[in-house]
Amino acid sequence: MKKFKKFIKFSFGMLLIIFLIYSGIYLYAKVTPKLSINSANSFYLYDSNNELYSGNNDNWINLNEISDHLINATISIEDKNFYSHQGFDFLRILKALFVNIKNRKNLQGASTISQQYAKNLFLDFGKTWERKIEEAWLTVRLESHYDKKEILEGYLNTINYGGIFGIENASKYYFGKSSKDLTLAEASMLAGIPKSPSNYSPLVNEQKAKERQYLILKSMVKNKFISQSDMNEAYDEKLEYIGKNDDSKSSTLMYYQDAVMDELKTIKSIPSSFLSTGGLKIYTNLDMNAQLSMEKNMNKYLDENNSIQMASIMIKPENGEIIALTGGRDYSKSQFNRAISAKRQIGSTIKPFLYYAALENGFTPSTTFTSSKTTFAFSENKTYSPQNFGDTYADKPISMAAALAYSDNIYAVKTHLFLGEETLVNMAKRVGIDTPLEPLPSLALGSQELNLMEMIKAYSTLANEGYKITPHLIKKVEDINGNILYEFKEVNENVLNKSIVYVLNEMLSNCYSSNFIDYTYPTCINIAAKVSKKYSIKTGSTDTDNLVFGYNKDILMGIWTGYDDNKLTNVNDGNNIKNVWIDTVEEYLKDKDTKWYTMPNNVVGSLVNPVSGKLTNNNDSKKIMLYYIKGTEPSMDNQELDNLIPTIKEDQN
Repeated sequence: MKKFKKFIKFSFGMLLIIFLIYSGIYLYAKVTPKLSINSANSFYLYDSNNELYSGNNDNWINLNEISDHLINATISIEDKNFYSHQGFDFLRILKALFVNIKNRKNLQGASTISQQYAKNLFLDFGKTWERKIEEAWLTVRLESHYDKKEILEGYLNTINYGGIFGIENASKYYFGKSSKDLTLAEASMLAGIPKSPSNYSPLVNEQKAKERQYLILKSMVKNKFISQSDMNEAYDEKLEYIGKNDDSKSSTLMYYQDAVMDELKTIKSIPSSFLSTGGLKIYTNLDMNAQLSMEKNMNKYLDENNSIQMASIMIKPENGEIIALTGGRDYSKSQFNRAISAKRQIGSTIKPFLYYAALENGFTPSTTFTSSKTTFAFSENKTYSPQNFGDTYADKPISMAAALAYSDNIYAVKTHLFLGEETLVNMAKRVGIDTPLEPLPSLALGSQELNLMEMIKAYSTLANEGYKITPHLIKKVEDINGNILYEFKEVNENVLNKSIVYVLNEMLSNCYSSNFIDYTYPTCINIAAKVSKKYSIKTGSTDTDNLVFGYNKDILMGIWTGYDDNKLTNVNDGNNIKNVWIDTVEEYLKDKDTKWYTMPNNVVGSLVNPVSGKLTNNNDSKKIMLYYIKGTEPSMDNQELDNLIPTIKEDQN
């Protein structure tokens, strides 16, 4: 008990000292120049045609045009002493401090509306002491130069309501009406979202949103804004949500916008505070037609399964411009951006980088391994028994070209072990994959988790003939007066051999070739009828994930689909995204003059049997043109490498 009394005395003493210090700071702030916040926290996004497609300050509304219910609900739940404090609620701070210390958990916060508004004037919500001091100083300056109504108006016009910024935008988005017309039930629902948009948006989790609404209504009764009967009536009211704006073109466009803002925060030349810029004009690489096409085809093929998710990215490989991106199927239902934030198993889409390394180390498209059920033995009595899709095997030697077309797992693991597991790890780093990978036998089958954007960066080295580029969404950033703050400048880095890349790209164009129909089918044969141009394509699948990456000189597109809870997928899910891929890419390239890669001088073509990789002639029914580095093309004697596999096993023991 004595310790508790000492704590109370100490706390009140500290509170008094803080109050005196604050009074001095407040007086100093009073004589500083008045902050200009009319356009602060505003940003305007432009597409690749320099047409405005989003702006968070488009619907700024005066406080007297906002529903009293919304204002009262916000004050009641966020800052009931808003009109009586000067920026900091010291009693509330003390109470929160006591509760958190007592429970040894951060259970309560004490930030005021003024503090939250000051926080919104920054580009990101950094948690360093330096940032906290900046926010505190801004809070004091806001309170010293603006009255409470002006601060509240600014706060309500800039706060995040689940990816929708500002109360007028949010009111129209959720309920299709102006904020002045919100009912008590609607207002109390919206007022609950800013606390945690990913949890309390009624479009994401209506049950949690209703629980939050109940707390808000209860606080409004306690603070005498409404009666108990008003509360009961509002809580029982059935709400209808729209989840879109009248001028909304896309249910996935906000994923692109969120990715833009994420990238913006990494640009060091952009001031962290909007007050330094008066707002931002952000010029992006968005191709609205490509974005809408991607969304349309996603909905076309995935609509029958409402719970499965999809993420996809389209990029121009020659310069890294990301022209379309979706991080999920519907932003109103889930703001989690799977394109930039999720890591999933990538399956066989890792194999092109394994086979590039093999080509670099003396393999050719005709190099063979036997595809049959195999158990690989390692030290400490460990074994690994990979399987082919459908448990289908050639039970004979197959060429690398066939292994790629069929996505043969046995061939991949044999190649991986022959080269040494570190080879693929090093190759991944070389093409821009930053996630550390373990040198495991299963790495050849994509057992480890990577981000879709990382994979797009890696594949761009193949699509760009060996040059590593930087995928980016932002072209240029200006302040509100048009002064350039940032402009993207590409620096290409040559990391792969152009000739070897050409050989690999040609092999990857066989996954939809009917010439490879044999004991099994190439992985993309089901979309062959839709292919009007030449592409390199690689699919991948695990029990829980399906992916497609495909490209030519003009476009690269990658897609992932699966379930957020890692539920098992099926064959149809993999087929669906292949159709999404081909329909979207074909629509994008329609009426465009596209060209395939120019064959390097040191590359030659040979007619071979697609499965065996051996030379053939024009009279053979099974033949295809494969490409080789000059001097490595097949002769009549074709060496098989299976006799070397026992050596690999001995090395592992």
